[in-house]
Amino acid sequence: MPSVFITLEGGEGAGKSTLLKGLVPALVARGIDVVATREPGGSPLAETVRSLVLNPPAGEDWSPMAEALLMNAARSDHIDKVIGPSLAAGKAVISDRYSDSTRVYQAAGAGVPRAHLLAMEEIVTADARPDLTLILDAAPEDLLARRQDRNAPTDAFESRDLAFHTAIRNGFLAIAEAEPERCLVLNAMAQPARILERALGAIDNRLRL
Repeated sequence: MPSVFITLEGGEGAGKSTLLKGLVPALVARGIDVVATREPGGSPLAETVRSLVLNPPAGEDWSPMAEALLMNAARSDHIDKVIGPSLAAGKAVISDRYSDSTRVYQAAGAGVPRAHLLAMEEIVTADARPDLTLILDAAPEDLLARRQDRNAPTDAFESRDLAFHTAIRNGFLAIAEAEPERCLVLNAMAQPARILERALGAIDNRLRL
């Protein structure tokens, strides 16, 4: 079976991890060999970068450009050691976040010039481009309420203000509008079973798995 690469995107608390947990067993039940992964992270070295980016030492903050470089360094290792070999072996790879998150978080949210991010993305992801991207979308206020209900520790991105998260939402919607053949927007506030149903429908219709 030909390999496929699916990415899940959206704001903080949009439910990407929940969707990933639903997609894996559903696809495995069809006889598909699935590799589930995440960004930043996915490989041992990339997971180390994840910790540095999401939880910098107290009183310290990365500059937006430093964040972008760290994300791409982690992604390069992730592709070399996990995504690339899995796709070469004919597996289905599903990643919780990928390069769209860097475009949005470090450009729309933090102000790194889009051209710089796209140049880095072109080099780093040359051999690993998503076939389908599912974007979980909801109003930032609704996602904030969900995160507060969860009562979990916040990381460097979750703790940013509402204006930042609004820019993130708008950034993802702009990508979906610009690349409709790759992207599908899903209502993140729908019931998880309904979101999974729509995601599987998109996989059936667009990827023919």
